[in-house]
Amino acid sequence: MKMLASAAFAIAAGLALSASAQPPPGAPAPPKPKASCFWVSRVENFAAVDQDNLYLRVGISDVYRLRLFATCLDLDWVHRLALVSRSSSLICEGSNVDAQVVVRDVAMGRQRCQVTEVRKLTPDEVAALPKGARP
Repeated sequence: MKMLASAAFAIAAGLALSASAQPPPGAPAPPKPKASCFWVSRVENFAAVDQDNLYLRVGISDVYRLRLFATCLDLDWVHRLALVSRSSSLICEGSNVDAQVVVRDVAMGRQRCQVTEVRKLTPDEVAALPKGARP
């Protein structure tokens, strides 16, 4: 009898837990995770393997990929660049980005390349980057 009561209690407890894990019908959806952001002053290094994508190391271990609107000439050759924004020096993930990469080249002068997308890479994605793309 004790075993039967214990089994009934375990089943009832399991059902109660599973019922409490799901929101009631009509409840608002859980909030989406906030976009990851970084301060421009925290950028430690950069790498570019082509002229359309830029990888930034922010702080110790975070890596972000910036996709550019158009080809940014000599991006994969420059030793210095700047990241500027009209609205704030806080850059966040997403596709609605108000940021530009500024590249200064001796032959072409200053070039501003519009950033169209910012995405923080996962540790697995960072590990999978080719050696030349790791900032």
